[in-house]
Amino acid sequence: MFLERFRLDGKTAFITGGGRGIGLSTAEALAEAGAKVIISDLDRQVLSAGRDELKQKGYDVEAVELDVTNSKAVAVAARAANERHGAVDILIANAGIAWPDTGGEEMSDEVWLKVVDVDLNGAYWSCREFARPMLERGRGSIVTLGSMSGLISNKPQRQAHYNAAKAAVHHMTRSLAGEWAERGVRVNCVAPTYVDTVMSRGGFTDERLMPIWMDMTPMKRVAGPDEIAAPILFLASDAASAMTGAVVVVDCGYTIW
Repeated sequence: MFLERFRLDGKTAFITGGGRGIGLSTAEALAEAGAKVIISDLDRQVLSAGRDELKQKGYDVEAVELDVTNSKAVAVAARAANERHGAVDILIANAGIAWPDTGGEEMSDEVWLKVVDVDLNGAYWSCREFARPMLERGRGSIVTLGSMSGLISNKPQRQAHYNAAKAAVHHMTRSLAGEWAERGVRVNCVAPTYVDTVMSRGGFTDERLMPIWMDMTPMKRVAGPDEIAAPILFLASDAASAMTGAVVVVDCGYTIW
């Protein structure tokens, strides 16, 4: 009985930033649990490669090119997905970027706004547009991607823009969860540590960064994308039916100290 609550048979999930990394691992996890999966990404080549990888594994998957910073494009994608599949039951608002090591006194308007636009605004546009039909039906599950960087200020890299955007995602998640709880839509967040993805991998070979990161991580390692996908699957499923507004930290112990 309990394992059945993790099943997503008959449900449709839409994942932003789904072409690689955490998004692609999440797509595989949700598909393995029985969901029809739609992945989206801004990069056409990344999107195509991700779709092909999932299809080679035998999963039913669609791919949609999408810029989450374009609110009108997100609205069109949400409407099309709901019309094509009858309903999108699950949204994973995963798309994000990080430009670390830019000092606060040096950061240009362009760099600040780009990170905030993707990581915060893109998450909000996605939540807003996919939640509307969920609220009409009285059911749905949304999982946003925050970060341990929304809870602490990382060192030694300087990334006030990323930290601020992810902290805002956490609070946005709680705020939307409170608004929509009585209307049947759950909104939760997963806050990862450093993860072995293209976005983070450059830091793993940096002799200035990696020793400090590992010294501050009790488990002395980074996480794999699959280790982030697993709690996302849990939150998306009925196994987490009593959870909304949660920020689930998956950080190899980083924020313990």
